[in-house]
Amino acid sequence: MKTSIRFLLAALIASSGAFSRTPPPPGGGDLPVIPRPELVTPGEGSFLLSARTPVVVKAGSPELGDIARMFSRSARELTGLPFALKKTADPASAAGAIVLELDSLAAPPGAEAYTLTVNPSGITIRARAAAGVFYGTQSLLQMLPAGKAARLRIPSVVIRDEPRFPWRGMHLDVSRHFFPAKFIHTYIDMIAMHKMNVFHWHLTDDQGWRIQIKKYPRLTKIGAWRVDRERQPWNYRKPARRGEKATYGGFYTQKEISEIVEYARRRYITIVPEIEMPAHSVAALASYPKYSCSGGPFLVPVGGYWPNSDIYCAGNDSTFAFLQDILSEVIGLFPGRFIHIGGDEADKTEWKKCPKCQARIRENNLKDEGELQSYFIKRIEKFLLSKNRRLIGWDEILEGGLAPEATVMSWRGIAGGVAAARQNHDVVMSPTSHCYFDYYQARQEYEPAAIGGLTSVSKVYAYEPVPDSLSEAEAAHVLGAQANVWTEFIPTAKHAEYMTMPRMAAMAEVVWSPRGARDWADFSSRLEHLMSYYAARGYTYAKSAYVVAFSTALDSATRKITVALSSEMAGGEIYYTLDGAGPTAASHHYERPFSFGGTPVELPQARKGRRPGRSAAGNTLRVRAAVVRGGRLMGAVSEVSFEIHRAAFRPLALKYPYEQYTGGGDAALVNMIHGTTAYDDGNWQGYHQNDLDAVVDLGEVVPIRRISSSYLEDIATWIFCPSAVEYSVSEDGGKYTEVGRFSAAAPKAARAARIREFSKPLAGVKARYVRVFARNVGICPGWHNGKGEKAWLFADEIIVE
Repeated sequence: MKTSIRFLLAALIASSGAFSRTPPPPGGGDLPVIPRPELVTPGEGSFLLSARTPVVVKAGSPELGDIARMFSRSARELTGLPFALKKTADPASAAGAIVLELDSLAAPPGAEAYTLTVNPSGITIRARAAAGVFYGTQSLLQMLPAGKAARLRIPSVVIRDEPRFPWRGMHLDVSRHFFPAKFIHTYIDMIAMHKMNVFHWHLTDDQGWRIQIKKYPRLTKIGAWRVDRERQPWNYRKPARRGEKATYGGFYTQKEISEIVEYARRRYITIVPEIEMPAHSVAALASYPKYSCSGGPFLVPVGGYWPNSDIYCAGNDSTFAFLQDILSEVIGLFPGRFIHIGGDEADKTEWKKCPKCQARIRENNLKDEGELQSYFIKRIEKFLLSKNRRLIGWDEILEGGLAPEATVMSWRGIAGGVAAARQNHDVVMSPTSHCYFDYYQARQEYEPAAIGGLTSVSKVYAYEPVPDSLSEAEAAHVLGAQANVWTEFIPTAKHAEYMTMPRMAAMAEVVWSPRGARDWADFSSRLEHLMSYYAARGYTYAKSAYVVAFSTALDSATRKITVALSSEMAGGEIYYTLDGAGPTAASHHYERPFSFGGTPVELPQARKGRRPGRSAAGNTLRVRAAVVRGGRLMGAVSEVSFEIHRAAFRPLALKYPYEQYTGGGDAALVNMIHGTTAYDDGNWQGYHQNDLDAVVDLGEVVPIRRISSSYLEDIATWIFCPSAVEYSVSEDGGKYTEVGRFSAAAPKAARAARIREFSKPLAGVKARYVRVFARNVGICPGWHNGKGEKAWLFADEIIVE
C-alpha cells in the first residue's frame, strides 16, 4: 500500500473499540495458552517433568520425529531439561513421557485439530494429522514455566482444540526495508508459536525488488537497490538523482527462498508470495522500463511519494509475457495454492495517455481504465489457473469487475470483503482499522516512530472477521483474517518484532478461538505469561498495553476537571505523582478518579512534603503515572500536563463548527490540556476548511499580559498551520480592539509534524472577552498529494494570562 493513502486512512480511523465480555469456556481459566483452546477440562493431580522425561514418537514416522526434535529443542532452551527423543514401536505404552501420536480416529477430526492430555502418568498429544500434533506442542510449550529447573510440574488437564478459520495470516513487507533470511526464519518461528499458518511475503514494491528471477537479472541488479536516504524521514526524503550510487537494499536468492519455504513447511506454514501489479512496480520498471507506458527512464524511489502514476503498460503484450515469465519462476519456488498479485492503488494517469492502453480498451469493448484494470487482472488470473494456482489481491481488484475465481483481501475496511463474499468469492479480512501493525500501539510519545493511527492490543483483540451483514452462506466465504506489517517506518528486525508482538497474540486468538470464548480480562492475564515466554526466547516485544491512559472530564457548572487513569492490561496497579517525579510503589496508589479546579482554580494535593509539579512559570500541573507490579514498572511512564490560566474552564463561543476531531468537546480549547504532535491524541480540535473563530468570556474585566494559541502542522495528513492568526479584546463583547496579528508562510514541501505556538505579550490591556481568529489555508497546495482538496486546521489550547 502506498504510504500517503495509509496516512490518510489512519487519520480517518477511530482508535476506540469494544471487546467481548462473553465468559470464557468453563474450566481452564488459569491455563496460560494463547490462542485459547476450544475446550479445556482440568483434571486431578499433575505430571512431574524431570531430566529423565523423554519425548516419544513411533519409529518410522519422520514427520513426527521432526516435530519432536523442534519441541525438544525449544523446551530445552526454556527449562534446561534435556527432553531426549525416543522412538519406539508402541509409543502409547510409554510411561512418564511426552508422547506424540497420530490416530486416524482422534477427535476433533480436523487436520489442524489436536487433543492434549496431561495426567500424573504422562503427557500425550494426539491428532489425525501431523499439523495437529505440531499445534499441540506449541500449546505445551506455553504451559512450561520459563526458567531453568531440575523438576517442573504441569497440572493435569485435557485440551481438545481446533482452529476457527483456515487462513490465519501474518504479512511482512520486505520491499521498503530488507530483512535478511535469518530474520525471515525467526519471523516464521513467531508465526508458528501463535498457531498461525499463512506467511504473506510482500516481496516487491516501488522501493525494492527482493526476489531473484533468473530470466531477468536486472530486477535484482537494479531494482533491489536504492540510493541511501535512511537518515531522512520516509515521507520527506529528497528524490534520488541520476548518477547517485544505489547502495541500500538486498534480495533473496532462489536458494535462500527454497530453504525458507522448506523451513515454513516444517512448521505447517504456507508462504503466499506477493508480486505487485499493475502498480507499485517502479523498482521493476527501473530495471526494465520498456514495460511501462512512457518508456522511462526511472529510478528506484528512496521513500514514499504520491501520486505515483508509473505502472505496467496494460496495452503491451510484451508486458504480460514479462510478468508470466516472472510468475513461472515464482510458482516454481512456492508450492502453495495462492499467488498474491497486489492490484491496489493503481493510478491510471499513464493509461489514459497511452495509445496502446487506449487501443486495448477499444479492441476489447472496455468501458474505461477501471475495466482495463479488470482485464489486466483477469488475464493474469487465467495464466495462474493454467498453472494450478489461485489469484488473490487487495480489494481494488473488484474495480471494473472481479476475475472469475479471484480471492479478495479486504484492507480498505470491510466493504470490499462483503462485496466479494456476496459475489461468492472467497475473502481474507485485513482492514486497516484492526489489522495494520505498522500503526502505533499506544500514544506516539511513548512509542518508536510509526506510520500513524492507533491499533492497540485490545483493539486487535476486539476484531471480528465475519461481518454481521453477511448471510450464513456468504460468511462461509470468509477464509479468515490477516495482520499486516508494512515497513516504511520499521527499518530493523528488532523493530519488526516489537511492532508485531504481542499484537500477533491478539490476532491469533481472533482467528483460532471460538468467537464466544473471547474475553479481554482473561486474555490479558494469559498474555502476561506469554510475554515471559517471549522474553525467555529472546524476542523484542512491546509493553505498550501497560501504558497508563488519561481520561479527563470537564464539569462546566463547577469548573472542575476530573482525571481517570486506566491501563489495557488487567494485571498490576497504577501509581501516580503530582510533582513531576517518576512514579514508584511509594507514590499515590490510584483507586478512583480525582478532581481539581473550581473558582478559583485549585490544584490537587501532592504527597506530604511535596508541592505539585509546575513549570518555570508556576502554572502547570504535571501528573505522571505507570503500572507497577512486584515493585517494578511494567511499561513506560505516561504524563499529562494541565496549564492553569485565566481562560481555563471559561465559556467559549465558536463561530464555525469543528468536525470529526473534537478534542474533547466544546471546551477543548480551554481545558488546560495541550496536544502532542500526534493528530489523533484526543486533544486537537479539527476544522475542515473552516476557520477558527473563538471568543472566550473571562467573566469580568481583568488585566491581560499575554495571549497564546497553538496549532498542529502535519502536512502528510493534510493538516496545515493557519495562514494568519489574529487576537482582539473587548470589555463589553461588542467593540473589539486588535492586539496581535501573525502571518505564516505557506509550506513549499512536506516536513515533519510540529506544533506552532503564536504568543503575544501585552502591556496595559484590560478586557473581559478575548477573540482568537485563525485562518485555514483552505485547500491543499498544488505540490501536495491532496491538491485542491479541503485542508485541515487543528487547534489546541487558548491561553490567557
